[in-house]
Amino acid sequence: MEREIVNPWQWQDQFGFVQANSLTGVERVVLCAGQTSSDADGKAVHAGDMRAQVGQALDNLETVLGQAGLGLGDVVRLNYYTTDIQAFFGASDVLGERLQAAGCRPASTLLGVAALAFPEFMIEIEATAAA
Repeated sequence: MEREIVNPWQWQDQFGFVQANSLTGVERVVLCAGQTSSDADGKAVHAGDMRAQVGQALDNLETVLGQAGLGLGDVVRLNYYTTDIQAFFGASDVLGERLQAAGCRPASTLLGVAALAFPEFMIEIEATAAA
């Protein structure tokens, strides 16, 4: 697979995302459900702690991707849904460090929402990966 980053501007670079990933020669695409701060039994964990919730949601995403034979470096799109955008920005270093370490520069969308599936959830991360 060949990936070309499409960035007509540079402002997004400071946030670690790109405007688009142009893919050719893709053999496999994995569309992941939104991952939250839940344990292996689906119970919410880290209520009220955005940093821990971002970390747990990323752990869960990596588990799903690993089961599919992929990793964070294969992610080409991330959608973030949060009930608290300011808290999300406050925890963005957790996200940025993990994505940068994996070589992940996804096209991304951030949406503030009124609620997620369970009241304890503050963040949900949805991914598309390709290889």
